[in-house]
Amino acid sequence: MISTRRRYLRGLGAAGVGGAVGLAGCTSVGPDDGDAESEDGGDGLPGSGGNGDAGGTRPQGTGGPGVSIVAVDDAPGIPIEPTVEVVREAATTDHPPRLRVTLTNASDERVRVGEGRAVHFEYVADESGALVLLPGGEEYPAEPGCWRLTDRTAVTEEYRRFEIGPGESSERLLDMYATPGEDACLPVGEHRFETAISIVGTDAEPESSATWGFAVVLE
Repeated sequence: MISTRRRYLRGLGAAGVGGAVGLAGCTSVGPDDGDAESEDGGDGLPGSGGNGDAGGTRPQGTGGPGVSIVAVDDAPGIPIEPTVEVVREAATTDHPPRLRVTLTNASDERVRVGEGRAVHFEYVADESGALVLLPGGEEYPAEPGCWRLTDRTAVTEEYRRFEIGPGESSERLLDMYATPGEDACLPVGEHRFETAISIVGTDAEPESSATWGFAVVLE
């Protein structure tokens, strides 16, 4: 496995980036208890907090916590170069935050990649288990405006693989949801996601593999 270095995009006051949570069989979820307007004059979205004053997290009326990418690992040293970007920054009553992960084949040969969901961070949780990234554009059992899952999300266990041509890319949209056990709907603070990216042969055995990840802040 090839080690990678992390590139910080700006200074942080929060601690706590680290290991990975792999592809799980399911995501357990629990009920939400916060629909009321926030005490500090927020816009009424659970977990939104703040009205632009000191101690708040977002200006009034802009939605729930916003996500920003604050650290990205260096290129993993295999033919696949991953990138991540924010597509939809703020949680609202209509949708959770959204990211896009892109995998680009930087070689001059076609490569086969696996596992097909985990390499795109689909169903991958952050190191603390507080957040999980799910395929974007689908409906999940979660409370609107809170985006904490309320039921299990099953994941099949087969090992998926796909091919990327020379210079071509594969991308996925990822929606961010909270898992049970958090007081906040989308817990603010720093959260790190990490996964394994493997180049596999025709027999599905990895020929080379590396870990790659990134850290986000919800605020």
